[in-house]
Amino acid sequence: MLVTGGAKRIGAAIARAFAGAGWHVVIHYGRSQTQAEALAAELPSAEIVSCDLEDWNEGPAMIAALAERLDDWRVLVNCAGVFDLDTAQELQPPVFDTAMQVNAGTPARLGQAFLAHARSPEGRRLIHVTDQKLLNPNPDFFSYTMSKHALAATIPMLSMARADPRDRIYGIAPGAILASHDQTEAETEVSHRMNLLHRKATPTDIAGAALFLAGGWLASGETIFVDSGQHLLAQQRDVLFLARQ
Repeated sequence: MLVTGGAKRIGAAIARAFAGAGWHVVIHYGRSQTQAEALAAELPSAEIVSCDLEDWNEGPAMIAALAERLDDWRVLVNCAGVFDLDTAQELQPPVFDTAMQVNAGTPARLGQAFLAHARSPEGRRLIHVTDQKLLNPNPDFFSYTMSKHALAATIPMLSMARADPRDRIYGIAPGAILASHDQTEAETEVSHRMNLLHRKATPTDIAGAALFLAGGWLASGETIFVDSGQHLLAQQRDVLFLARQ
């Protein structure tokens, strides 16, 4: 399996979970080579690859090269992303361009290349990591939220277009998982419990959901929300700011 952004944070948790379940893990990194190498060294079966997700062509080329030598490549998890601040009052074009490229355009292209080239006798699993903001939007992180909506839109479309009925395209929508932007530790502790269960969701929860989707046969095109019920609330601001009030 390949996980983008697999050297750190949620991506690293996903890599560890799959490795612990006996999978060979390919860890993609952009600028985190040292972390990727250290993680690969601690896992029983892992390797690292790199490409610039802001480049339209590097990602698909990476996928095609991996597919040539991986005889049984079942899973791609698109976890890498950017999370930069702009608002509904003032879209920042550079923030928008990067968010749409890294969070939507490139993952869509990686998924298309994966479905075109990867081989697995048990069918393939393409998993996009989106966000609970899909159902619980607020005006903060405007470009980021648009990009996650764009990525989410690819899930049913790619599912409808798949050539092999054994293939599955899924989404995982996390809530607040790790410290974001310029949060303090105290703010993080408060904001991550702003959900129906008043419970912190963890990277391990996301990794467990990815493992479940990789091994099961849930209907293609579905998205699982892993957020302790945060998407069922109506939050007028990002929890980053709600925790400061």
